[in-house]
Amino acid sequence: MIAEYKIDFMGKRRIAAIFSGVLVVISLGSLLFNSLQFGLDFTSGTSVRLTYAEAIVVPQVNEMLRDNGYEDAVVVTFGSDRDIRILLPVDEEVAPGEQAAQALVAGEKIVDVLREASGMEIQLLGSDYVSAKVGEELAEQGGLGMLVALGIIMIYIAVRFQFKFSVGAVAALAHDVIITLGVFSVFRLEFDLTVLAALLAVIGYSLNDTIVVSDRIRENFRRMRVGTPEEMINTSLNQTLSRTLITSLTTLLVLVTTLIVGGESIRGFALALTIGVVIGTYSSIYISSSTLLFMKVTREDLMAPVKEGEELDGMP
Repeated sequence: MIAEYKIDFMGKRRIAAIFSGVLVVISLGSLLFNSLQFGLDFTSGTSVRLTYAEAIVVPQVNEMLRDNGYEDAVVVTFGSDRDIRILLPVDEEVAPGEQAAQALVAGEKIVDVLREASGMEIQLLGSDYVSAKVGEELAEQGGLGMLVALGIIMIYIAVRFQFKFSVGAVAALAHDVIITLGVFSVFRLEFDLTVLAALLAVIGYSLNDTIVVSDRIRENFRRMRVGTPEEMINTSLNQTLSRTLITSLTTLLVLVTTLIVGGESIRGFALALTIGVVIGTYSSIYISSSTLLFMKVTREDLMAPVKEGEELDGMP
């Protein structure tokens, strides 16, 4: 008899499909009309690095800058709680050849403003013009790498399991990346190179979970003699559920802690990974598995191949 399962995951797959469809449409619509709030890595500007004689509070520095006309400045910590980096958007009125000199002048002005506003000793560590060219190249390479990774993943899973499994895995990965990008677009969160790196990490995390579930599905399809594909997939999902939840919760514990106390410099990275882990856990259960049922996976698809002459080995 087929093992009893506790949660009817596949019985809710149509509801999950509608839910995922709505999220994907909202994400794509926002990406199309709102785009992403690109950070300095992609838009160019001035980076000013300062160190204080004592620990500082970032919101207070932001308020001082806004009060003195720097409304678009972004302040992040780096190194210690006495070191900050101030990011300023590019000044369109400055000629391209004068941007480096203008960055140095901007740094000196900001030091004077903050010294006067706070009364604290501040040292200018450096003031540089950041070109968007490097960020654009890294973004292109990262996007290309993401597409290549998806192609290699599809080939690997098709060989390791079966072609229908590879379609489900890639659908789940695309689902995770689109929704994660959509969250950043809808809420106008800054998208920089750390977030791009987090997206690549999300692909790896989601793929690992999907492979674990796929391996159990294949095993149960070969082992169980009675039961529909839906029942066998449900059984597989319930058998791997504790492992999936424990892995996801322990990962989220670290990410949420990093998100809270990690500082502005890695907040985008931690947030993107947090969203990706939650969506990736959901997609490994519903997207990849539901795709198998949609493509009508059968026991014959997953039977181990019989080697030539193997059937004759047991004959007298």
